[in-house]
Amino acid sequence: MYLEFARPFTLFAPALGMASGGATAIGASPREPWSWWLVVYPLLGALMAAALNAASNGLNQIYDFDIDAVNKPKRPLPSGRMTMREAWAFTWITFVAAWLLAWLVAPGGRHQCFWLVVIATIITTLYSVPPFRTKRLGIWANVTVAIPRGTLLKVAGWSSVKTVVGVEPWFIGTIFGLFLLGATTTKDFADMEGDAQGGCRTLPIQFGVTKAAWMISPSFVVPFLMIPIGAWTGVLTGHFWLLQALGLVMTAYGLYVCYLMLRRPEDLAVEENHVSWAHMYRMMFVAQIGFALAYLL
Repeated sequence: MYLEFARPFTLFAPALGMASGGATAIGASPREPWSWWLVVYPLLGALMAAALNAASNGLNQIYDFDIDAVNKPKRPLPSGRMTMREAWAFTWITFVAAWLLAWLVAPGGRHQCFWLVVIATIITTLYSVPPFRTKRLGIWANVTVAIPRGTLLKVAGWSSVKTVVGVEPWFIGTIFGLFLLGATTTKDFADMEGDAQGGCRTLPIQFGVTKAAWMISPSFVVPFLMIPIGAWTGVLTGHFWLLQALGLVMTAYGLYVCYLMLRRPEDLAVEENHVSWAHMYRMMFVAQIGFALAYLL
């Protein structure tokens, strides 16, 4: 029950993103000399990212109880298999675990990872918890997902090895943040009925399915054009040609996902998990692994 409540299939992406961020920092110029913490800190960070995402999932399900009763009635809370008290206990325990793990990720005595996690926690709270509950506010919902799960996640991964003071980690974080700024909407199309009843004005509800699909399409392509640009300008210090290849592969992949969305956008609202939602996760995996390889090789 608790494992289901954590939504385990969503935990691998942030864990991989954190580990990838650390691997990227290892290979970034100047390369780090071998040390035990080059492995230990990124691994601790990966556990932290999974715990933080589980806590975020729990918080969201607590405040989405009425919406999930319509959209996801088989989940532990709306189905009655879990009490609200149990849900709160799980959420607090996983938040505290994430904060403790983040504090332990301190290369050179720096606690930059911890403070990035604190900021991410605040933004996650703003997304789910009234009176802010940015989930109700259209594009602001996307922003408050993209910053912690895209931009800050990559920078936190970098902080497990190197200082975040500099352009490179934030440039990489921006790529992932811009991707999630649009891609996160892929989960909203099938949830329109419950979201509307719960007062959440997601992009598909505000603008309709077809227009929303067109609005988010640039996020599947434009961010990845930044990869070869970053390599050409010297902002990205990984292997030049591997970065060019990564940019090309991700751009082509993004165009393919746009094709799947835009050829029959009405399917986005009738299929429980449209194929574009699955491809969004796969794109994250490919990009995370690609960055790690481009910097370590």
